[in-house]
Amino acid sequence: MERLVRIAAMLQAHPEQGVPGDTLSKVAGFDGGADAGTQLKREIRHLERQGWQIENIAPAGATAVYRLTTVDNRLRVRLSPGQQAALRRAVLLADRVDLVQRLGLPDESLSSETKGAPAAITAAAPDALSLVVDAVRDHQVLRFGYKGTPRVVHPESVRNQGSTWYVRGVEAADLDDPVLKVFVVSRMVDADADAPGTAQPVPTVRHPGLHPMSWEIDPPVDVTLEAPAHFDPDVRRWLGEPLSVEPSEGERVRMVYRVTHRAALRTRLFELGERVRVVGPDDVRAEVIAALDAARGETVPA
Repeated sequence: MERLVRIAAMLQAHPEQGVPGDTLSKVAGFDGGADAGTQLKREIRHLERQGWQIENIAPAGATAVYRLTTVDNRLRVRLSPGQQAALRRAVLLADRVDLVQRLGLPDESLSSETKGAPAAITAAAPDALSLVVDAVRDHQVLRFGYKGTPRVVHPESVRNQGSTWYVRGVEAADLDDPVLKVFVVSRMVDADADAPGTAQPVPTVRHPGLHPMSWEIDPPVDVTLEAPAHFDPDVRRWLGEPLSVEPSEGERVRMVYRVTHRAALRTRLFELGERVRVVGPDDVRAEVIAALDAARGETVPA
């Protein structure tokens, strides 16, 4: 680690002309032997994996001269490779040259990856997306309306699933007992962000998968479903793999799912329709029935 710090410090001290490879080898403590160049390249690769952008600016065939390009590498350090890929796609679709530079993407990637992109896809980037990306990067509190309710959110990450952008974070009211929630960026109303550094660190994501059924929004509960055996593949396609499956009466099967996102469960149950029924627990059954009654415009008896 000390060697990496010395190399990075030397590069940062010479941002324009760069530093010859021989000089960096001496700074790193290599003895100048035959393997010094190989050892230096290995250390530079370590720095690059941490988000530093280092390039050899010497002509082909000449002794290497390394230069550090100043970029904001906090996203690379904080976000997973999948999250970085989603953000790069957002940057390219939004045609945000300033974010291209901050992420350390080469300028030519902007034109090459967006060349020929359908206008409808480019236009699909939500208006608030760049604000959300900045808020995640700079730890800014987000303020927006969502489902008719004002929200104050400490953001954790932003990602894309099925051409829909989501931001995950903890609402200010839940900071004492953090609950990670997911918001659709395109549904955010009058979005704004506080000053950089105002957002508090939020818990590490415990369910990093993109499938909404894996998001830990609600306390976990084991839900038992029943379906005709020939509908088993349909249930798995919508809900994923169950914890257990047992045969039931009349060529039916009972499937147990550990649910941490009840709204996602209800949405998928509605898609499955009569192919599946909720056996228990009673409170989950009541929520599903109430949601169906609300969709029909009926009043649920007290």
